[in-house]
Amino acid sequence: MKVGVRAGDEAHAAAAAALARRLGLPLNEPVVDAELILDASGLSLHSRAAELAELGAPLQVDFLGGRFGYRLQHGGGRGQRLARAVGLRKGAPPPAVLDATAGMGRDAFLLAWLGCPVIGLERDPVVYALLEDGLRRALEAPATAERLGGRLRFVFADAADWLADCRAGAAATPDVVLLDPMHPDRGKSALVKREMRWFRALVGDDADSGDLLAPALAAARRRVVVKRPLHAAPLGPDLSFSARGRSTRFDVHLKAPGTPSPADPA
Repeated sequence: MKVGVRAGDEAHAAAAAALARRLGLPLNEPVVDAELILDASGLSLHSRAAELAELGAPLQVDFLGGRFGYRLQHGGGRGQRLARAVGLRKGAPPPAVLDATAGMGRDAFLLAWLGCPVIGLERDPVVYALLEDGLRRALEAPATAERLGGRLRFVFADAADWLADCRAGAAATPDVVLLDPMHPDRGKSALVKREMRWFRALVGDDADSGDLLAPALAAARRRVVVKRPLHAAPLGPDLSFSARGRSTRFDVHLKAPGTPSPADPA
């Protein structure tokens, strides 16, 4: 997919030009499949090619609106499945989490909201730009900035390289690695289906994301958590337990006691 950048108004022309240079994307290119448009509402991805018309509404990362924003305020805190899966426990320090496949960033944002230091990795430059803008807009709300406390950052990086750096001691060792490999359909909502169509158009099938389990287990101190469709096969063997929901589950692979980690020499 050929993606360009354009300002939605004159006030954002300089910022749009800077974004295009940073991402290495064309600016104000008339023939593109999709455009990142920057305006007062933030950064959003719009379809331009006729074959992408089915994608419908633009794609934008919004952490505070819609169902996800409601869930943050009323979702039950540490009792949520993801919180249980990563090992959040009352009276214990929150684990440091590496979200190796950040996607739309909601799991990373939720864990930071609940107190975990989180690094979210994204290797597609367009998706990363949307994540970066979504977090920037969220932090403009003083209450959100205070609640997150600087615990969340998104990094433009390939997860395989980052995990190798963790094992080599060149990057901080996470307590937990979270993986969400791309799969056909995670639910029946129109929002999820539309986002998945956008992701497939941008990055294809992301076929190698399933290969991250072994390096994630080698890099994590405590556990690896894999998000899967409810009825899909586990990503790998030695599953410790699952936190199941209506359409998805979190498979938890605990590190065996005494298993060497990057911070614990063999």
